[in-house]
Amino acid sequence: MPRRTGLIDSTVERLRANITSGHWPVGTRIPPEPALVEQLGAGRNTVREAVQSLVHAGLLERRQGSGTYVLSTSEAAVSMSRQIADAGQREVVEVRRALEIEAARLAARRRTPADVATLRERRDERSAAYLAGEIDAMVATDLALHRAIVRSAGNPVLMSLYENLIDAIGANIRFNFVTDVHGHDSHDGLVDAIVAGNADSAARETSLYLSALLGETKTAGSLDAAPLAGAPRL
Repeated sequence: MPRRTGLIDSTVERLRANITSGHWPVGTRIPPEPALVEQLGAGRNTVREAVQSLVHAGLLERRQGSGTYVLSTSEAAVSMSRQIADAGQREVVEVRRALEIEAARLAARRRTPADVATLRERRDERSAAYLAGEIDAMVATDLALHRAIVRSAGNPVLMSLYENLIDAIGANIRFNFVTDVHGHDSHDGLVDAIVAGNADSAARETSLYLSALLGETKTAGSLDAAPLAGAPRL
């Protein structure tokens, strides 16, 4: 039994490495069981149990008649998502504000020329998606811009915290677009401040739009515009 348990554990780690390294990106189907048996040099039952272990962990998802797909690259993110599954939009925005204000401040101080180019590109993609009215693209490009800002902050702990909340943040961004509280140019000032290296202005720009969502400024379209109970749950 100890030997078999060790084989399963080592097989789990090899499968997990394919996921966390990005070799199997999120949303892709992993090789079928016979192919995994051949690739890993493990028995069919060992491979099956290892895959099931990662299904329970939330990294993989079995789809009847289709195969097994990568659901997440981080067990921490899965655990975090489960813990905040019943959070309201207000709670998520409050956490976003705590993280994103400091991220913007640090990004303004630490951004590199490569970061500047990426931020401008993500800003333009976001604006184009908004003007086209494509909700999925709007959410994806807005989220990509915020992730780029956090990466530009150059703090791996902050980046890890943000990435582990990414599902909740993405759902919140979608809610905000559906309730029409953003404009196509609403983050231009933020990007300009980071590019200019103005940390105070970057922090202020971030605080303004997130505080507006919480109804703490006079900007229309805050989360207080409707009872929180009416907002979709994350």
